[in-house]
Amino acid sequence: MPALIVPEGLVCGIDEAGRGPLAGPVVAAAVILDPSRPIDGLNDSKKLSEKKRAALAVDIREKALAWCVAEASVEEIDTLNILHATMLAMTRAVAGLQVSPERAMVDGNRCPKLAIPAEAVVKGDGKIASIAAASILAKTVRDSGMLELHRTYPQYGFDRHMGYPTAAHFAALETHGASPVHRKSFAPVARQLSLL
Repeated sequence: MPALIVPEGLVCGIDEAGRGPLAGPVVAAAVILDPSRPIDGLNDSKKLSEKKRAALAVDIREKALAWCVAEASVEEIDTLNILHATMLAMTRAVAGLQVSPERAMVDGNRCPKLAIPAEAVVKGDGKIASIAAASILAKTVRDSGMLELHRTYPQYGFDRHMGYPTAAHFAALETHGASPVHRKSFAPVARQLSLL
């Protein structure tokens, strides 16, 4: 696998986790890496095992110049729509950085409105080291949050599918209806609510 690019200067990588699920918040992370403290093994979080992601998340927190994880709530997703809620979470993550970045590189094809120049990089989490780092933090924090929600709502199986639209999740929705942490603006949940 080719090495990921580490951009020059104070560049923050931004990525999100949780745009597609039917439940839970959308989580975004912003990371400015320290070129003098490289982190081995960075990659798109989806291509890493859970164990590897967890180990890298610790490394990123210890070695990055700055990092921040932020979210947009289920209520904000339902009010704004998932795209705007994702951009809001990204903006919050950048605002929370302890070091001010000079520019941002964002995974995907859209950028949030920031006070600094921002560039969208399609499949950036597999190309740019700081975006990969952000994808790992966003994914591990979101998964951890979904495990917390599983303790409150065990009937939905959030510990297995993390809120994504799986057959088991649809079956649980049909049996139990929607919970307070389900996204009511998402079609499968809206359909379920209209049946109640």
